[in-house]
Amino acid sequence: MTKFASYVRADGTESWGRVEGDAIHDAGPGAGDVAATLADAIAEGHLEQAQTLSGFELAADSVTLLPVIPQPGKIICVGVNYRSHQDEIGKPAPGAPTIFARYADSQIAHDAPALKPAFSDQFDYEGEVALVIGAPAHRVSKVDAWTHIAGYAVYNDFSVRDWQRASSQWLPGKTFPGTGGFGPYLVTADEVGDVTELQLETRVNGEVRQSAAVSDLVFDIPTIIEFVTTFTPLAPGDVIVTGTPGGVGLFMDPPGFINDGDIVEVEVTKLGVLRNVVREVA
Repeated sequence: MTKFASYVRADGTESWGRVEGDAIHDAGPGAGDVAATLADAIAEGHLEQAQTLSGFELAADSVTLLPVIPQPGKIICVGVNYRSHQDEIGKPAPGAPTIFARYADSQIAHDAPALKPAFSDQFDYEGEVALVIGAPAHRVSKVDAWTHIAGYAVYNDFSVRDWQRASSQWLPGKTFPGTGGFGPYLVTADEVGDVTELQLETRVNGEVRQSAAVSDLVFDIPTIIEFVTTFTPLAPGDVIVTGTPGGVGLFMDPPGFINDGDIVEVEVTKLGVLRNVVREVA
């Protein structure tokens, strides 16, 4: 399984590399020198070189992970895109994907705290599969969509629901600092294979809250890419977050919102486990 991570080295410099078990083959500046960042490696076509890189080995526990792509130019998110989530909301399927954006500086890595604003008591989780664009994409057809994907990773679209639902526009509740969990690593598309076979599970303090197959998407990945790239060009390293299944805290009875100290894990077949502990901040 070919996996890549972005991280901070023990000396405080940022880098990226190929993950193999408990080791990382550092491909960044001053080590493998394949490219400055993982996004650069994708854009420059150097992932294959990094797949065979030897040496420049770091212990995985000697680095601090960053979001898979720390500074994507665009993060495009798809709302209400699992049939099970539509069912719990009680709304019919829309005629086109529901799209909103998230800002890069809202993202956090695996094992980083998810930051719940103290003034909200409606902090929620949304386990999702994210894809990373691998080639410039503008007006891409569904037939060609798969060729524009570099790989996949786990995402948690933590949401401040009262701010999300204050008006018809979701953006305020979807991009608070410390709320875009993205990790632990990127798995290349060729290694993942048929993404519809992946299974997603979200757990809160060990309790399963969400469980679904990616095949339950209302708008599949080629349709999303075709739709999004019709209205905005995407560049290598940009991210599309494909939607969350039913089981979010908002629609539980009583609501299952998360609070300080809660442990949220999102696990996706082949992509690993993204873990974040909720911390309340003023």
